[in-house]
Amino acid sequence: MIGQQFIQKEGKIMAIAKFGRVITAMITPFKENGDVNYEGASSLSKYLVNHGSEGILVGGTTGEGATMSSEEKLKLYKMIVDAVGKNGTEKRVSVIGNAGTIGTKETIEFLKAAEKTGIDAALVIVPFYVKPTQEGMYQHFKAIAESTELPIILYNVPGRVGVSIQPETIKRLTDVCPNIVGVKDAAGNWDQVTKEKILLPDDFMIYSGDDAFTLPVLAAGGVGVISVASHVIGEDLLSMIDAFEKGNLAAARRLHLKMYPIMKGMFFIASPIPVKTAVNLIGQPGGNFRLPMVAPTKEEESHVRTLLENYGFLL
Repeated sequence: MIGQQFIQKEGKIMAIAKFGRVITAMITPFKENGDVNYEGASSLSKYLVNHGSEGILVGGTTGEGATMSSEEKLKLYKMIVDAVGKNGTEKRVSVIGNAGTIGTKETIEFLKAAEKTGIDAALVIVPFYVKPTQEGMYQHFKAIAESTELPIILYNVPGRVGVSIQPETIKRLTDVCPNIVGVKDAAGNWDQVTKEKILLPDDFMIYSGDDAFTLPVLAAGGVGVISVASHVIGEDLLSMIDAFEKGNLAAARRLHLKMYPIMKGMFFIASPIPVKTAVNLIGQPGGNFRLPMVAPTKEEESHVRTLLENYGFLL
């Protein structure tokens, strides 16, 4: 799976998901004293790989990466690479490290350290809070891409950062930065995804950044999903993508409708509270939270439990 893969279709080179079709944006388990539970994270990554995940994203929003120090994230990246990545001894999948910060210089400095952990690619978010212009985004990502040989996946999530990188800006970047190879698109905008597919190279990988939007993104030419719900429904997500790729649209639609309550339910309150709660409920090491994330109320936990039981989990 690690290494570029393509298919030929109607005379064009079309991308197959280089880093996997279902990439789980993994939670970070914390101990009661607030320390990272590295052993728990390693165990969870192996569970995910055995239940549908073809790639693991570490230290992102779902992983409460904003609350972690650089040293904690780098140690975690190395441990996941050793557990399920290129250094693993059993199933091996791609490991992607979140490297994006608010500042260009800081992102470059962190990325240089992250390269040494053995990750296969870096996810870099549109700078949050500062609301850069399109030209600012272009210069930011260009400087970052030119500082590394790692493949870069852009992360467009306007709901969290306040602005959206436009397809035309991504096109400018791919014209000069060959290591910008994909986007995690969480804009939730059909026009955005369609324009990306029209403007960007045929082998550019568009990943859905919203579980419930995965099937439409596939229909527009996307390659998969960077997922939260895959912590608990990874096998069904992968089956849906398999069905779509084989042209069995009825089966893909059936799985989409089956998964929809879970895919939406993992965001009924601030993520990662629901998914971390779900992971704990199914007996995996979800662990504790770091402020400003807090444990769910009894009512919120009961709602997550009901979602899982309705899906067929025996808790």
